Amino acid sequence: MSTVNAPSPDVDAPDDETEWILGLTSPGPSGDAAQRDLHALLLRATRRQVWRLRDRLPGAGAVELEDLAQQSADDALVAVLNKLHTFEGRSKFSTWVYKFGVLTAGVAVRRQAWRHREIPLPDTLTIVDPAVPPADRAEGTDLVRAIQRAIDEDLTPHQRRVALALIVQDVPIDVLADRLNTNRNALYKTLHDARQRLRASLSSRGYLDDTSIRSTR
Repeated sequence: MSTVNAPSPDVDAPDDETEWILGLTSPGPSGDAAQRDLHALLLRATRRQVWRLRDRLPGAGAVELEDLAQQSADDALVAVLNKLHTFEGRSKFSTWVYKFGVLTAGVAVRRQAWRHREIPLPDTLTIVDPAVPPADRAEGTDLVRAIQRAIDEDLTPHQRRVALALIVQDVPIDVLADRLNTNRNALYKTLHDARQRLRASLSSRGYLDDTSIRSTR
């Protein structure tokens, strides 16, 4: 990785939410100026987040990191303007906006890190760890078989693929959503349903008690 210096804050944004809202909803030059100020605030957030996560992008230099921060700020600006009507004033407007920058930059870094990585979507789970001593492996064989059976018999093919990718392969949910041409909420719902089915299956076979299922609802 090339030698780079961490970015410093580049804008002091006002915290007056009324001023922000009026500016961003105004037509003409005043609205354009407000959007430029908003973009500067978002860029401050995205730069910090991209630099905080830069170890996930080995080989990326200052130019690449800055480009990613700029793209993230652009995307975050669109997201804020689309969500402006949802701001309820429970926090400072600048704090609310800053979170958009942080989240957008985090997603961008994860997507970039997985850009050239293949994501196999297996239909079955194989739990084999050669580092585990044979005695310990034998002790857990019964539970492993129960989990394997629950995955094979009680989950739909789509639930199996999503659950194994997110839980076992540790694929970021944003990346998986892109690869499957869906969205985060749909995947969260699929994963939730899969977990409920697995808990019910393991409970029916005596590996979990009913209270553990009720406590998750």
